Amino acid sequence: MARYFDVHPDNPQRRAIAQIADIVRAGGVIAYPTDSCYALGCQLGNSGGITRIRSIRQLDDRHHLTLMCQDFAQLGQFVHVANSAFRAIKAATPGSYTFILPATKEVPRRLQHPGKKTVGVRIPRHVVTQALLAELGEPLVSCTLLLPGQDEPMTAGWEIAEQLDHTVDAVIDSGDCGTEPTTVIDFSTPEPEIVRRGAGDPSGFE
Repeated sequence: MARYFDVHPDNPQRRAIAQIADIVRAGGVIAYPTDSCYALGCQLGNSGGITRIRSIRQLDDRHHLTLMCQDFAQLGQFVHVANSAFRAIKAATPGSYTFILPATKEVPRRLQHPGKKTVGVRIPRHVVTQALLAELGEPLVSCTLLLPGQDEPMTAGWEIAEQLDHTVDAVIDSGDCGTEPTTVIDFSTPEPEIVRRGAGDPSGFE
């Protein structure tokens, strides 16, 4: 049964954030709000958790999972950012963008695109997510909480807790968040490519 955490959206309770971080470190999979929509997340080295996330979403290994990073310095540990991309990415973060970039050796191979050796990264503008990332001290492996057969991501924590009660280990509810996924920009090609237009304004990358 999933543990349910009602977390204040502007002043997250430190005790709750610490308990959620402990669940992640113990191998748990969580459902948590972001600045674009709810996401599923687990610890970076948690191969079982990654398998569970892919199973919940019914994703194959060619679908990019995302490293949800606390800040630009942490992001730089896991991807190679070319000088030509640095300024544009820095200007857009934190925000509702996911960037696909070449992975460093810090990224487990199972998280990299099997052909391109790339990984998705992003820095959210969400108080609760930022508090959790600060407590963890490392990125969360994440993907949008869009269940098979659904057209839009789920937005209500209580509804997620009911539907995924026996599938995830914790659900964080800090009020409704948006339903629009991030804008995805691929910087692994010579020219940046807008892969998906979403919550972030893509005009700076066109």
